Amino acid sequence: MRTALVWIVRLCASAGWIATAVACAWLLGATAMSRPWHEPLVWGSVAVGCAVVRAVALWVLRDEPDGDVFTGGLWVKLRTGAVWVLVTFSSAVFFVALLTSADAGGKLDALRDAGAEVSAARVVERQSTREESDGEGGVKGYASRLVVSVPGGAERLTVRGAYTFEEPRRGTELDVLWARSAPELGGYANESKDMHALAGNRWSAFQDDELGTGSVIAFVVIGLVGTVLGLVFTLVPDGDDLQELAWSAPLQTVRAALAGALFWGWLPLLLGQTPSIPQMLCVVGAFVVVLLAHVFTSVRSIG
Repeated sequence: MRTALVWIVRLCASAGWIATAVACAWLLGATAMSRPWHEPLVWGSVAVGCAVVRAVALWVLRDEPDGDVFTGGLWVKLRTGAVWVLVTFSSAVFFVALLTSADAGGKLDALRDAGAEVSAARVVERQSTREESDGEGGVKGYASRLVVSVPGGAERLTVRGAYTFEEPRRGTELDVLWARSAPELGGYANESKDMHALAGNRWSAFQDDELGTGSVIAFVVIGLVGTVLGLVFTLVPDGDDLQELAWSAPLQTVRAALAGALFWGWLPLLLGQTPSIPQMLCVVGAFVVVLLAHVFTSVRSIG
């Protein structure tokens, strides 16, 4: 019975690591996805399930395993380092996903339901325009109400809130998201977004625009912070302390609860639904929570 429980803990830890890595890779935009995002939903469920089963098995076991090849100092260090790699990667992914995930919005949903497509259009009338400040006294773009003409499609298509980097004028060309079957819905235009990604209700983590550059910077910065923390909490503690931490039922229960809370928070976004306020708060703070929670549950290993 004891041997079986030990291997359940180890297998759940390995399967949970793999499932979390795969779920985060999907979230990072490794593959174009349309909501609901079934792949990260399934892999995330597996990861949470493994964390819960592992915690339960540890409470039943209530002790560390006998010495074997998997309890040696080198293996424990490598295992701890692998966990920190995953923590760093997932934290960076959560932030980038939050930063770049396409804004669903009622109008975009209506356009997609009507079979939205992206077309090059030409401005035939500018009804209003306002400047968008960059917060430093400069202008970062313009929000306009436009009437555009789509070659081979609608001759007059209303586009409200069109965002452009340069002030639009009569004859200006821009990409517009619209539905050929429902031109009365108007169109959507935003030069800071990947319009084709919006049409397919998907997103790309590192787009070729200002937002994509910000995503890369954020990913690198969080990666560096996580790497430093990982090195400290992997190399400084003694192997026995790390082993005790890994087999601590209370601490692993806290981590399992955290995994469940994060999955619950992200669930509406994975399904293409509107999250509640508590869920949105969970999503917004996910990348910080992952890092800090792992730090606080690891700090006892340094002493």
